[in-house]
Amino acid sequence: MQKPHFHIRPEGLNIISLTVLVTLVFSLLGWAFFSIIGLVASFFALNFFRDPERVTPDAPGVAVAPADGRVVKVETMQDPFTGEQRTAICIFMNVFNVHVNRFPLTGTVQAINYQPGKFINASLDKASLDNERCALHFEDEDRRGWTMVQIAGLLARRIVCYAETGDKLSRGQRFGLIKLGSRVDLYLPQGYESKVSVGEKTIAGQSIIARKTDSASGST
Repeated sequence: MQKPHFHIRPEGLNIISLTVLVTLVFSLLGWAFFSIIGLVASFFALNFFRDPERVTPDAPGVAVAPADGRVVKVETMQDPFTGEQRTAICIFMNVFNVHVNRFPLTGTVQAINYQPGKFINASLDKASLDNERCALHFEDEDRRGWTMVQIAGLLARRIVCYAETGDKLSRGQRFGLIKLGSRVDLYLPQGYESKVSVGEKTIAGQSIIARKTDSASGST
């Protein structure tokens, strides 16, 4: 597992440096209009690749949001790893959201499956099947199986996943990012229930989106 970086993601340094350099050149040439465009592009790049710290809740039996954004779906879907029908929480990230993804709860990565694909709007249902995506299957401390899928969007052209098979990650730990508009789907195991509804906004590593049920808590 790569060590996390803070404040600005290193993946964006080339883009940020380029936009700043171009802005400076336009400014020195006295091209005011293009200088303003360069400033806007520089601000957008800095905003997109920001990596703020988050306060992760330490309450037992909860899962936090893996992404900033808006919940676009909470319904039963087929788990891409197990084929089982599970409750899935789908979070859509627009271009203004933080795009750093965080682990929903402490667990060990069992498998990672990257699939190339299309780049249709990530908020659409078929995005989970047709788009470029990276699926992680992991077990929590109770050995329950979870699946999380990073899905590229209409503008996204690269999924970044720092996690590797065998890594043990903590709740709220950074594990990857997706460049530009995109989506993350989290498939819940038996014994957990969703605590969010469609339309709610989430904060990665901070918002509680699922909780262990009372019956499951009593069995652990």
